[in-house]
Amino acid sequence: MATRTPERPRAAEPAQPGTRSIALSTRMRGWWHQLTDGPLFHSYYALAGCVVLLTGIGVMMVLSASAVESISDSRSAYALFARQALFGVVGLIAMFALSMVPPHFYTRIAWVLWGLSVLVSLLVFTPLGREVNGNRNWLVLGGQSFQPSEFAKLALCIWLAAMFARQGDAVAQHWKPALWPSVVGFLVPTLLTLAGGDAGTAIVFCLIYAAALWFARAPLKIFLVGAAGLVLGGLFLVITAPHRLDRITGWLFGECGATDACWQAQQGLNALATGGWWGVGLGQSRLKYNYVPEAHNDYIFSIIGEELGLVGTVIILALFIVMVVAMARILLRTRSTFVRITTACVATWLVGQAFVNLGMVTGLLPVIGIPLPFISYGGSALLMTMAAVGVVMSFARVPRSVRVGPGRSGAASGTQILDDQEAYERGLATQPERPRTSWAQRVTQRFGKGRE
Repeated sequence: MATRTPERPRAAEPAQPGTRSIALSTRMRGWWHQLTDGPLFHSYYALAGCVVLLTGIGVMMVLSASAVESISDSRSAYALFARQALFGVVGLIAMFALSMVPPHFYTRIAWVLWGLSVLVSLLVFTPLGREVNGNRNWLVLGGQSFQPSEFAKLALCIWLAAMFARQGDAVAQHWKPALWPSVVGFLVPTLLTLAGGDAGTAIVFCLIYAAALWFARAPLKIFLVGAAGLVLGGLFLVITAPHRLDRITGWLFGECGATDACWQAQQGLNALATGGWWGVGLGQSRLKYNYVPEAHNDYIFSIIGEELGLVGTVIILALFIVMVVAMARILLRTRSTFVRITTACVATWLVGQAFVNLGMVTGLLPVIGIPLPFISYGGSALLMTMAAVGVVMSFARVPRSVRVGPGRSGAASGTQILDDQEAYERGLATQPERPRTSWAQRVTQRFGKGRE
């Protein structure tokens, strides 16, 4: 009986040329699909993670940068650190609480927020106000100080979005009559801030208003006229204030001593240059010993560059980039005017402040006095920036697709629209496609899917 010879195992066939590149391109297309069309809860967790990491780094660096000056002022080395950490915890609670609020609730209270921000800004000029470094933009209540202008930033973002959402396409089609309400609402807090001497915050207000106009599809000539007005207004503010003129001349020429306006900028650059690739070590900065003014506030990025090096600064920039991408996903995936403009205003506020601060520290821009969001010392600034991110996070929780209920004017039963907020802006009753579940059920289901 013949025996069967076992077959030899075949050698692995060599990979065809281009197979790896095809697999890589397939994976890249999958990543791009997740970025553009994936679930919005990715943006929710990305925003939360970036804020937590940036705040944690900021609290740690405030301790490192402020301990020496606090000891020299006969205070506890942990005084500013403890206050910043407390506001960070309160801001974290406020961020997640605001992320659970339905977006249409913000449209209802937009006027209340704007009026309250104007009221507290007016209180600055009463005996409750306090002047710090030549700027009268602080309120002291119950032994605690805070900046009303920080609250006004968030109120202006929500109010402008609600105003333009109510007007619809009027700004793009009949912009002259439609623009006046928003102009007045923008100028009131801006002029109050300028009256207190805070030109840096006024610049942020201008950026917020420009973003709102852009996403409301305002004509291009409005931006040209506005840019010309900003240039003229900036020249007037510089000429009429000697300290601003000194900053501009110091930025342009750079020749100065320890008592001149450009000393701060030069020491900030020295700190960045000292750090190199990896930094001198956390807590080991030498220029924070009263060489860099406001080392824990406006110039904290220079201390980060000295102690953590280029790697530390790149990590912070990467976190801001991830935050912007997460907001951009929300902005591009909604047809709700209110959601789109609010998200754009908050993103412009945070990115604009970060750009101006980093440009100031690196010498690309003159010293303006704008803190770095989430990083610089300032309890009210930290609290309101975290609250603003919480508002944007609430937009990521809006159902992607709903059905318009029957019996409403202008809508047929079963008509598909993009999200629930758009239906609310149109005045249509909506019915979600699937029943709502509690957060505990969603977490349990999600972890269950992950184990499977």
